[in-house]
Amino acid sequence: RVGWISDIIVVVSPENIETMKSIIEKYGHKRVMIVKGGITRHRSIFNGLKVFVENEFSNHLLQKPEVVIIHDAVRPFVEEDILSKVVMAAKEHGAAGAIRPLVSTVIASAADGCLDHSLERARYRASEMPQAFLFDIIYEAYQQCTDYDLDYGTECLHLALKYCKTNAKLVEGTADLWKVTYKRDLYAAESIIKDNLSQQVCVITNVRDAVAQVGFLLHESLKSQIKVEAISVYLSKTDSHLQNILSGQCYNFICVNDKKCAIQETQQLVDKLEKSNIPLLYPVVLILVHLDISENISFSIGMEELTRIKKFAREVKKKNILVYGLLIQYKVHISF
Repeated sequence: RVGWISDIIVVVSPENIETMKSIIEKYGHKRVMIVKGGITRHRSIFNGLKVFVENEFSNHLLQKPEVVIIHDAVRPFVEEDILSKVVMAAKEHGAAGAIRPLVSTVIASAADGCLDHSLERARYRASEMPQAFLFDIIYEAYQQCTDYDLDYGTECLHLALKYCKTNAKLVEGTADLWKVTYKRDLYAAESIIKDNLSQQVCVITNVRDAVAQVGFLLHESLKSQIKVEAISVYLSKTDSHLQNILSGQCYNFICVNDKKCAIQETQQLVDKLEKSNIPLLYPVVLILVHLDISENISFSIGMEELTRIKKFAREVKKKNILVYGLLIQYKVHISF
């Protein structure tokens, strides 16, 4: 998803390595290497860094990066913008990390269980991920760590400060950096994913004037509510614009056609969606709009067309593509 990241190291507990390998293979992830994690957070991160310098942690050493990003899987909604910001700050300052305002006041309790003191919330921030470091700085910091640091520490930025005298630049993060910590958070995460998937639609038409006009009108009516891509192509041919949209992870398509061979052409779109692996993770919604502008409109012919669409929908549903059909019949009256 982020093309300028060269390698992705996934640190996994030993008992979950095979599961992670199957996930990577199933979804066709590239640039990914799996590394066995340690018993604590810092020991796991250290193992991930070692694949660039120590052969025992990798079958072949990867090229050592100038900057390394450390992120955790419990924050699944990180955007490219914040990744770019912490990387640029790390290149300038040696280390950088995302922060967010505290939403609750932090208090300390005394030995008797009563309030000891509280922190002035306005002066403090919550440390979030992602964090970025010049590789040599963070690796040197981990090399100098004590066992106590590795077993009980949690803050990478503090290690860079403690052992390398590198004062990290703090970058204001966005609200979507929240952690999926409890079971209820999974439902919230699912809701966010579904909402994001519904915010973009691609309207595909062939190049015929009447059909392209329908696509234009759809674009105009929808663009104030969601992100709309409108393109006119022959689906039977390779189109770079369409390929770019498929690589951009769009999950909603409206296909407008006036041809009797509409199903055959739509099958070519389904084939392209399959090759892109988009339907592997989430269902793709494909709405077929067939315009019947023939002079002799027949109710029975219309039903035959809808029956073909229903049969097609049943077949492609197995591929996690949900097809809906709309048949529009109209006759142009010309008077002299």
